[in-house]
Amino acid sequence: MSAPDRPIYLDYNGSTPVDPEVIDAMPPFLRKQFGNASSTPPRGRAARSAIEEARAEVAKLIGALPEEAIFTGGGTEAGNRAIRGFAAVAPAGRRRIVTSTIEHPATEMPCRRVERRGFSVSRIAVDEDGASNWLPHAH
Repeated sequence: MSAPDRPIYLDYNGSTPVDPEVIDAMPPFLRKQFGNASSTPPRGRAARSAIEEARAEVAKLIGALPEEAIFTGGGTEAGNRAIRGFAAVAPAGRRRIVTSTIEHPATEMPCRRVERRGFSVSRIAVDEDGASNWLPHAH
């Protein structure tokens, strides 16, 4: 068997190519229309408007409300926000997180943090294909 003519990229978990539509949409914001979306000068307001328009489009695609679509800088931030955000508002009787034994450190570390704060964290084993036959019991 010979080597492929070009490299085969197997780390889509770590980084993925940017969609061509996103690449096409970004040049104005990278070159001339940049601004701090949290500031009030015209550039900031324009940036905020563009973000809110994108948020509405994404929300519509996934069947969510715009305020439910949250943009993050990457997977680590998203995982932290989800796990720690849940932990911040979880009622006393729902202080349990279920994860797997093969999670990336960006997921495992915030689980450890909330576990130290009294949350129950269940780590479910998986088979060689990354699947588990665990099903949560009904409450």
